[in-house]
Amino acid sequence: MKQCFFAVDLGATSGRTILGTFTPYGLELEEVNRFPNHIIETGGHFYWDIYELYRNIIDGLKKAAQKEDVTITSIGIDTWGVDFVCIGKDGGLLRQPYSYRDPHTVGAPEAFFARVPRSQVYGWTGIQVMNFNTLFQLDTLRRHQDSALEAADKLLFMPDALSYMLTGESVTEYTIASTAQLVNAETRHFEPELLKALGLTEEQFGRFVYPGEKVGELTPEVQRMTGLGAVPVIAVAGHDTASAVASVPALNPNFAYLSSGTWSLMGVEADAPVINAETEELNFTNEGGVDGKIRLLKNICGMWLLERCRAAWGETSYSELINEAGACEPFRSLINPDDAVFANPSDMEQTIKTYCADRHQPVPETRGQVVRCIFESLALRYRQVLDNLSSLSPRPMEALHVIGGGSRNDLLNQWTANAVGIPVVAGPSEATAIGNVMIQALSAGAAKDIASMRQLINHSVPLKTFQPEDVEAWDAAYLQFKQMV
Repeated sequence: MKQCFFAVDLGATSGRTILGTFTPYGLELEEVNRFPNHIIETGGHFYWDIYELYRNIIDGLKKAAQKEDVTITSIGIDTWGVDFVCIGKDGGLLRQPYSYRDPHTVGAPEAFFARVPRSQVYGWTGIQVMNFNTLFQLDTLRRHQDSALEAADKLLFMPDALSYMLTGESVTEYTIASTAQLVNAETRHFEPELLKALGLTEEQFGRFVYPGEKVGELTPEVQRMTGLGAVPVIAVAGHDTASAVASVPALNPNFAYLSSGTWSLMGVEADAPVINAETEELNFTNEGGVDGKIRLLKNICGMWLLERCRAAWGETSYSELINEAGACEPFRSLINPDDAVFANPSDMEQTIKTYCADRHQPVPETRGQVVRCIFESLALRYRQVLDNLSSLSPRPMEALHVIGGGSRNDLLNQWTANAVGIPVVAGPSEATAIGNVMIQALSAGAAKDIASMRQLINHSVPLKTFQPEDVEAWDAAYLQFKQMV
């Protein structure tokens, strides 16, 4: 029988469950099921369907239980950050959770900072100000006298809410909580003054836990539905980026990482928070990591730009679009991927065209030109963020590790290497699931430490290195990009 770890990895557009097992040759992953994660728009709000996510997790557990050669050692769940669920006094979910893309938090930071100074909030948390951070979601609900918040007995972040549905146990996992802008970066626990400003108490959240701690065991109900026994659920690094960064296959600490998916998250690992006037001005964030690390990083709008265009293009294959982009004229038009207009437009392609026209650039006319505009702009934005990181990082950056789905995009990886001027190491593409499995393995005593796990991944997962090319042309384009943004 194979001893397997069951990883639930939920992104902002899709989810999957994966079985991970260790062999003499390294780590093996087997996808059990994959499913879409749709945002539901109704009544002027955007929601996640947490019941559908739960149903798909149960379906994955059923399929895993039916495998004759598999024994599940434990279960771990990671998701995107900031969003949460309101739980009533009777233990029931009070409504579907809002999506961070809901427009109700537009202007919310300014409303909160009128009561608590911005610099004070950043000094406590070290978290970049984004209107959808949990802090501002909660304050918006409080100001609007939201009925679910007013009736809530517990507030659980997305991975913790799903763990609760599986086990009946309420926890607050550190890495996911750190995305909320409610955790003090130094104490690594909730900041009492921020909870007070929201009219909340620590008791309204689950028991605070750190990666590798046990949440609980599957309830009798879930055991009956899945055919499994009392399998433990482990609090992995609940924030998907924290799990992904745990799996960076670096052999020394002198690296930067780029977790490339719907969002691009670029950063470095630090032993302690880096909170100063420069990080505040540049809006860098200090999120919780594994093994006591802080992830000093910047959120960058990533494949969201292309995904929204593809949705209007009939889900054309990535390979076809990449080929079209590669054949187009370089640096014809550029955008700032992080401009607010690209957050959630009804027509992404037209928004890109309008942005270029408004700045007196050639308007992309073909799909290939649109894709090239997106990829070149992302690569140049990566350089801008990496330049800022180089002055903030406690260590030199000898390579950029690209992990996640974007690591399979050879064209963007090469252009990123060209832009940043250091080698880009691509892989693993399944970084989040691997990190999820790693934390479970450490919890079970099947692995020694993060460093040895990274060595194992480096030797057992195919990696591809891209060296910088056409440096002069990319340097010139970077000057053009900086002038624009």
